[in-house]
Amino acid sequence: MALILSAAAVFLSTSIDYLVILIVLYSQKRDRRRAGSILAGQYLGLSVLILISLIAAFALHLIPEDWIVGFLGLIPLALGIRAAVHPEGGEEAGEALSSSQKYRSLAVSVAALTLASGGDNLGIYIPYFTTLRPFEIGLVVLIFAVMTLLLNFVSVKIARLKKVGETIEKYQRVLVPVVFIALGIYIMAENGTISHFL
Repeated sequence: MALILSAAAVFLSTSIDYLVILIVLYSQKRDRRRAGSILAGQYLGLSVLILISLIAAFALHLIPEDWIVGFLGLIPLALGIRAAVHPEGGEEAGEALSSSQKYRSLAVSVAALTLASGGDNLGIYIPYFTTLRPFEIGLVVLIFAVMTLLLNFVSVKIARLKKVGETIEKYQRVLVPVVFIALGIYIMAENGTISHFL
């Protein structure tokens, strides 16, 4: 029981920032294929973060300095700037952002955003995984998978609230670039990338 609670706490503490991203993505266009792509991208990104964390936990000398990890912030920053510079009409603005030409599929775009937001995940997962036995790691990964599904479910429900959906749709051209640009700057600032170069 203690392991389940600790795994849930670790997941929640590193996934709050994903909630905003997912709400924005789910509110742009409502169809099952798109929702499936977003969920697949989230799982793909999370799987890569877990894999990197496991490798780093077993080979601590391979962990890069935090400021290098911050370069991942360039991904949402670039997507946000692209959406601001080349706004498209209506729902297509969000679609253009999520399926930018750099990434040919929505799932890959969401995975890239998940990875880009994953600096704090790595910072917490790596030391956390070093304390676990192999069986416990398997259980924690399963808990993370279930909680990712719940996080996406909650995001869909919030995005479908009439007031939330209408507000995001109304301000989408401004909101989407601002959220992603702010996220990119935050990732680089949080990991010390900006201060390293200053």
